[in-house]
Amino acid sequence: MDFETAKVKAEQLRKEITYHNNLYYNKDNPEISDFEYDKMLRELENIEAEYPSLVTPDSPTQNVGGNAGEKFSPVTHTVQMASLHDSFSHGELLDFDRRVRESVGATKYVVEPKIDGLSVSCEYENGVFVRGSTRGDGVTGEDITDNLLTIKSLPKRLKKAPEFLEVRGEVYMSDENFLKLVKYQEENEEKTFKNPRNAAAGSLRQKDSKITAQRNLDIFIFNIQQVRGIEINTHKEGLDYLTEMGFPTPPFYNLYDNINDAIEEIEHINNIRGTLGFPIDGAVVKVNDYSQRELLGSTAKFPKWAEAYKYPPEEKETKLLDIEINVGRTGALTPVGIFQPVNLSGTTVSRAVLHNEDFIKEKDIRIGDTVVIRKAGEIIPEVVSLKCHGENTVPFEFPTTCPSCGSTVSRDGDESAIRCTNTECPAQLLRHLIHFVSRDAMDIEGLGPSVLEQLVNSGLVKSPVDLYRLTPMDVLGLERKAEKSALNLIESIEKSKGQELYRLIFALGIRHIGQKAAKLLCQHLHTIENIMNSTAEDYTSIDGFGDVMAQSIVEYFSHSESKNLIAELKECGVKMPPVEENSDDGKLKGLTFVLTGTLPTLKRSEASKLIENAGGKTSSSVSKKTSYVVAGEEAGSKLTKAQSLGVTVITEEQLLEMLK
Repeated sequence: MDFETAKVKAEQLRKEITYHNNLYYNKDNPEISDFEYDKMLRELENIEAEYPSLVTPDSPTQNVGGNAGEKFSPVTHTVQMASLHDSFSHGELLDFDRRVRESVGATKYVVEPKIDGLSVSCEYENGVFVRGSTRGDGVTGEDITDNLLTIKSLPKRLKKAPEFLEVRGEVYMSDENFLKLVKYQEENEEKTFKNPRNAAAGSLRQKDSKITAQRNLDIFIFNIQQVRGIEINTHKEGLDYLTEMGFPTPPFYNLYDNINDAIEEIEHINNIRGTLGFPIDGAVVKVNDYSQRELLGSTAKFPKWAEAYKYPPEEKETKLLDIEINVGRTGALTPVGIFQPVNLSGTTVSRAVLHNEDFIKEKDIRIGDTVVIRKAGEIIPEVVSLKCHGENTVPFEFPTTCPSCGSTVSRDGDESAIRCTNTECPAQLLRHLIHFVSRDAMDIEGLGPSVLEQLVNSGLVKSPVDLYRLTPMDVLGLERKAEKSALNLIESIEKSKGQELYRLIFALGIRHIGQKAAKLLCQHLHTIENIMNSTAEDYTSIDGFGDVMAQSIVEYFSHSESKNLIAELKECGVKMPPVEENSDDGKLKGLTFVLTGTLPTLKRSEASKLIENAGGKTSSSVSKKTSYVVAGEEAGSKLTKAQSLGVTVITEEQLLEMLK
């Protein structure tokens, strides 16, 4: 490639990589796979190596891709959180080994799995976790202390700890929790996360730590950034020390005398990666001796003492045998490909979602075709491309009627989804009922999917109202239901009649209205009558409500069936308690409180309700705008932050005194 061609290509690559960096690091919403991105970055590195004059200060080869966002307070890293240089072949690992030995002589390597998550720093003072932050651009990250506190596997207190310890780890979402989250998103027709890494990053960078807590994140700690009070001389010694301290370190990390044995371990990890239960995208080779690391040093972006080996995504060809159409809770028709079974990343794959009609048309996928499939993020099967059309195949025609009830289907405006128009469609009914009784909605214990399916199939339940008309004798007629369990179920249904109003609004399954939106509606409009009869302008006047959400509520309550449902639920005894309006003279009006630690007599939820009923607000994070921090036993980083910002700290007793 001549200089002028290289110059044009380098500029093009820089723009593309910067664009994808923003999507990956800051938006948690990538458009291309990690492997495609890495190849693009490697091409730019090669051009800049051949023509050094083309290297620019802002080139992605010279900087870590992330930035500190505006949602969180910035944190300056005392020890830079550098990224790793990638290798894609054994030859490149041998080159890395040669460079190391030329500089420091004989060396030993530690090999460990490269967890695919979000890199974080965790700081401990005298054994107490005081601050956590994202990597950001390597120099400046985001303060996500409150969100890291929700991760159960991260120790909050250390025994026999040094004076100060900063560790680096990778927050991730296990395969099991990722599949649960995606299933929930699909059932509620929400946009699904593409892979566990994006799910972990998106969950950890939530402004509301309660959402983070619901995502069941995990962490592996893999490095000591800095420590005061003890001396550690090698990486393995450091990992062993962290393990003894109670940190969740990588499940295996081994020491090798030479690069060939290290490469053998890397291939072993590749062979078992589908069975680990957590996402990895490669393996890391690190020089073990800290004194040798110091001699080797770093570039502006990478340490010279470590190399990441990236595994290519495993892709297989298979035949598309059929396309099945599933009907979702809101009537959306989702095509699912049925394939000749094929082994991918350690499991047999025979199904994959084909998303929508547009996806099938764009790729021209037909029944009988040979397609290329892989696992997105090593977890969810997806169709990558069409390999070739089968003999005499014809373009797939999306059904014009619902496969569940036979009603006509329609496509609204610019939406990609095609929906069944029958609100009483049996397929929609079952999924709607599963949502209605779920923990975040009406929370009816004992009404699992199998029981609901029996109730629907028997004709006992044709709408949520029918749940409140069930008798113990109805339930006894179901398979495997004894008298005691039947009575318990009826009792659970009866108990749900007193649920808070926002839970009912969420349970209705109105499109675009999640739990948070339901709470906002109830806080501002107070009664079910106000919510049903308000205008789009009334809804959009609520902070946090947009036009799409407002229009969705207007449309839902414009149907007589929706209003009849509310009336029938009332007749059955569902209370729909109004939300008390905070009076203008509320004792705590204009004040914002943060609750931390274990309070002597109140649960945090009870304290929050008392504050809100008195006109105050509660927040999950401390800032200069916080009026008071209510601290109980074992108050952690929030108390420390309040003290550093000069925010007034009070006890539960003082809070109750303010409420008198």
